[in-house]
Amino acid sequence: QVQLVESGGGLVQPGGSLRLSCAASGLTFSRYDMRWYRQAIGKERELVASITTNGATNYVESVKGRFTISRNNAKNTVYLQMTSLKADDTAVYFCYARRVVIILNEYWGQGTQVTVSS
Repeated sequence: QVQLVESGGGLVQPGGSLRLSCAASGLTFSRYDMRWYRQAIGKERELVASITTNGATNYVESVKGRFTISRNNAKNTVYLQMTSLKADDTAVYFCYARRVVIILNEYWGQGTQVTVSS
């Protein structure tokens, strides 16, 4: 059974930092592209950052220069380092795994809340 378990969320002041982690099990982690999405109250889910199996990264414009996605295949874990946090970053952050081999294999974590507030 595949599981993606996020951790590291919480309450932080504007300008602060957090590091989210997503630990994967039940799949061959190194073969999956990984993504972080977020969803704020009343808004659609938004792709924040992605990292391919080869380590190529991409970010939504609003977080470029502030967020960094990385992965450790030995630990089956993907990270999202978030700095210079703003109130607009407040959302539930979800981890997502994706692999296409004949069919699409995709999995979601349960989400972790990030609240940026003074």
